[in-house]
Amino acid sequence: MSHGYASDTALVDSDWALAHLTDPKVRFVEVDVDTTAYEQSHIPGAIGWNWTSQLADGIRRDIAGREDFSRLLSESGIGPDTTIVLYGDNNNWFAAWAYWQLKLYGHHDVRILNGGRKFWLDKGLALDVDVPTPAATGYQLPEPDFSLRAFRDDILPRLGDPGLALVDVRSPAEFSGEIIAPPGMSETAQRAGHIPGAASIPWAQTVREDGTFKSAEELASLYEAKGITPDKDVIAYCRIGERSSHSWFVLHELLGYSRVRNYDGSWTEYGSLIGVPIEKPVAVAAG
Repeated sequence: MSHGYASDTALVDSDWALAHLTDPKVRFVEVDVDTTAYEQSHIPGAIGWNWTSQLADGIRRDIAGREDFSRLLSESGIGPDTTIVLYGDNNNWFAAWAYWQLKLYGHHDVRILNGGRKFWLDKGLALDVDVPTPAATGYQLPEPDFSLRAFRDDILPRLGDPGLALVDVRSPAEFSGEIIAPPGMSETAQRAGHIPGAASIPWAQTVREDGTFKSAEELASLYEAKGITPDKDVIAYCRIGERSSHSWFVLHELLGYSRVRNYDGSWTEYGSLIGVPIEKPVAVAAG
């Protein structure tokens, strides 16, 4: 599955998945926005991860720590040589977040199932309701390498720097400041708007109707038209870092941009900071 992508291994298609359903070296993992979807049905043999409790540290408001993440992988039957294939609902939204975290922790063989849960269901492919109980592997991850992660202090001193390209992957209504967060989302910022100079390229523009990623040519045109080019330091952000993980995956893995990071503090952090510049095209209504 090349489609002109920079990586030959970051994506697998449904044919590859069907051929590896019983491969002991491969572990399928489902990560959904709707945390009940896995229980309803999933790819046979797949493990389900809950993004709210297993991929985040709710106390520190951070990604899962090394000890907790190691335990999750071990209990999922994953060792250092396991090929992890991630997929989920909403066009692989949270699957991409899990992918990015696994890369931070140095797991070398991790892939995304192109099209995710939607494509699999639409094609009527094999499903199961049984929850596997693999033997623990005792996997111990190394300390994370945050070279693929951006922090607020990577952004604030460089606002206005032409060498920095910020990609806001939220909806146009969030970008303009019309709304602070999508409906039903509890974690939010104090203020609406976007980081000054950011380009608005909503994450969902990178996928087709069937949930699969657009071609490398289409993706490159999408970003380059907004000035997001490989010669710049690119930082993607959204509300809590999961949608921007999806755009990070497109830029870093599919297009091969070497200097692209995910700012997972995203708008929830930036929009709550005191004294930072914010652009808000939508006028504030008089009280």
